[in-house]
Amino acid sequence: MQRACRGRRRRHPSCPPSRGWWRTRPRAEVLAARNAHRRLPPASTLKAPSHSPRSPTTTRPIAPVADSELTGIGAGSSLVGIKEGYTYKVSDLWNGVFLSSGNDAVHVLAAMNGGWDSMSRKMQEKARSLGARDTHVVSPDGYDAPGQVSSAYDLAVFGRAGLQDPAFTRYCSTPYADFPAGSWSYGIANTNRLLTGEDGVARYPGLIGIKNGYTTNAGNTLISAARRGGRTLVVSVMNPQGGGGLTVYEEARSLLDWGFEAAGRVQPVGSLLPERTKAAADAGARAVAAARAGDREDDDVPVAAGGAPRAGAAMAAAHEGSPGEDGPAARLPLALVGSACAAALALWALRRRAAHRV
Repeated sequence: MQRACRGRRRRHPSCPPSRGWWRTRPRAEVLAARNAHRRLPPASTLKAPSHSPRSPTTTRPIAPVADSELTGIGAGSSLVGIKEGYTYKVSDLWNGVFLSSGNDAVHVLAAMNGGWDSMSRKMQEKARSLGARDTHVVSPDGYDAPGQVSSAYDLAVFGRAGLQDPAFTRYCSTPYADFPAGSWSYGIANTNRLLTGEDGVARYPGLIGIKNGYTTNAGNTLISAARRGGRTLVVSVMNPQGGGGLTVYEEARSLLDWGFEAAGRVQPVGSLLPERTKAAADAGARAVAAARAGDREDDDVPVAAGGAPRAGAAMAAAHEGSPGEDGPAARLPLALVGSACAAALALWALRRRAAHRV
């Protein structure tokens, strides 16, 4: 009798025709962490969850920027140079956010998406939906505000979630771009030194990018991701003590180096998956084990029932697979689809065994 989903034999119709589908579920393992849930000001790394796949991505120029859209920008903010009366593409604005960390670009995008308070609320809801429970959004541009905090864990969650979106990945990995200024344009460079190799910081091989930040209150913060040998690592560092302003990059480099060496050799200390997604993934794994056990010839085999420096924080997380490898926007729901398919497979296997015995 032919068995389902074993080697090159016939595949049961309830199983997707991918290569070893039970191995494609998102793992998102936390390899190492220190002070991971310590709540600290995030600075411009908070801009990472401001991007949404639902954000307009048209290349059509938007209406001229109004003066009201540029009001309320904090003193000393980083700016990309948006001018009242000029028109910009949405892609230009996102380049301004990710490359120049432009608070002016964030303000214009917020005006397009319901206003400042609405954007704060949406970012807060997005953080909760991702399982980032340490984050409190007050100012979407990351500007210091009373009560605005995040954590190294949450920043890693934001980084991993962003990589599911091809547009986010494109923006955060762009080292240089041209920014329009009416009839001409000027060049802007990504402020992530690990990506550009500026200011004496060596570029990191395989770096994807993501987001760095700095404010007086937050110090230096950084979310970085790199890909090597089919594995993607996300690291986050908040306010390292000692050294200069470039220490955050060297700490991230050390975490990435260690993570690529340690991945697969160390016991994970946690997961970046939200509780519901993690529970679905675990249920899917249990159902696969049940189906495999029920598919064996042996009738006696049981079937399973379905410390950082004073103010610093850092962590490294492994995101199995490469962005875009299996459809980045679809990777997160795979656990839910997989668990349903696995349950169907387990039930089918049990029925076949019962029929075989009869």
